[in-house]
Amino acid sequence: MTAQFPFDNSYANLPERFFTRQAPATVAAPRLIAVNRALAARLGITLPEDATEVAQIFSGNALPHGADPLAQVYAGHQFGGWSPQLGDGRAILLGEVLAPDGARFDIQLKGSGRTPYSRMGDGRAALGPVLREYIISEAMAALGVPTTRALAAVTTGETVLRERALPGAVFTRVAASHIRIGTFQYFAARRDTEALAALCTHTIARHYPGADGPLGLLNAVIDAQAKLIAAWMGLGFIHGVMNTDNMTLSGETIDYGPCAFMDDYHPDTVFSSIDQFGRYAYANQPQIAVWNLAQLATALLPLIPDREAGIDSFTAAINGFSDRFDAAWDGVLRAKLGLATQAEGDGALARDLLAIMAENSADFTNTFRALSGTDPRRARDQLIDPTALDPWLARWHERLAMEHRGAVDRIAAMQGTNPARIPRNHRVEEAIQAGISDDFALFERLMAALAMPFGDDPDFAAYAQPPSESERVTATFCGT
Repeated sequence: MTAQFPFDNSYANLPERFFTRQAPATVAAPRLIAVNRALAARLGITLPEDATEVAQIFSGNALPHGADPLAQVYAGHQFGGWSPQLGDGRAILLGEVLAPDGARFDIQLKGSGRTPYSRMGDGRAALGPVLREYIISEAMAALGVPTTRALAAVTTGETVLRERALPGAVFTRVAASHIRIGTFQYFAARRDTEALAALCTHTIARHYPGADGPLGLLNAVIDAQAKLIAAWMGLGFIHGVMNTDNMTLSGETIDYGPCAFMDDYHPDTVFSSIDQFGRYAYANQPQIAVWNLAQLATALLPLIPDREAGIDSFTAAINGFSDRFDAAWDGVLRAKLGLATQAEGDGALARDLLAIMAENSADFTNTFRALSGTDPRRARDQLIDPTALDPWLARWHERLAMEHRGAVDRIAAMQGTNPARIPRNHRVEEAIQAGISDDFALFERLMAALAMPFGDDPDFAAYAQPPSESERVTATFCGT
């Protein structure tokens, strides 16, 4: 069977200063680790049954018909420091596909060789980061969070040099687009108003066709990002590298490098090994989003004829992020607590629970899951001092009594919001280490456990357990 991709490549029609046309580098001996055939069907992609043929496609060795490969250019603020030119240093956009429902998606190979934007890097990916992105992006999709997706992962038969020699791999990422805040910053920094206007028009048509000009686009992105960050935080997720080149205009999560899910809850939690000062800590994510969105506003400003009026309207839009995020976050917390209605004091009730959890090193996921059960008092078992939760439980039950639905419906709703399983760091790490040794059984088992995260499946009970002291992962690392 010949592979068929419904390519329709719109980004490639933008001016050539947006990208460099370049085919992915070939690799020595590609071997398929995983392919997401359900996602392929969703995208309208037909793939061969033979794993060797699939590996040839997703390694970059065999370009599918209709591909128009290119590396995108962008800039960005990285940990607050300005980088005037970044770009796809180890990625190639094969093209865009139109799914059967008319939705448009990028198909990108990561680890596909050097490009003009590699900045002295080798353009390759090690197997560990490829497995991490595959696991966590698919887990996020199953958890209902807007995210890029994993279509395939292959080993290359070659080694890459990092701290040591590691097996190389290529990851195939699917995204609504790879347009970033940094893409706009790149052209704004060069005072290329023509390119900015073309990018703005393209982005509106692709993601927010109802948006009215640059201000409409900014407001749409602010709304999408407010909801996204609230969704992250409702799962205890820490992105770890919220640079402006890692924030998409589509509102999808992108770049699963030093990311992690918390075990014990604390708002100051940081895992990223490169985030030495906690810039991207769990609780800082909303304010970092504001900072990043302000950079987008600055980049869009040259498109406004009346600069002073533009500054006023853009400033008002950015200042509105807080209210939008608070509304989204309150909604997430109400759902996690089984509250279908709004009442005065709901925010204080939720935040008091989080404070008690922080003081008692409570497991974030398991505490909320326990509250979702038929015996919510089991949540006490997650705290160092179980009695610390008792006054709060009494307040919560009083609030639940104000709801007009039965316990069965509430429990079902809560269990559909509070997952039983997340990609815990120690489980991800053990799957990666086994994969580096060419054993993918743990990877496949973990993927199966995370595919239906809201069900109490006894076969995967071990994946709901927090790590022992010896299993704890305290630092995660950038994929480069």
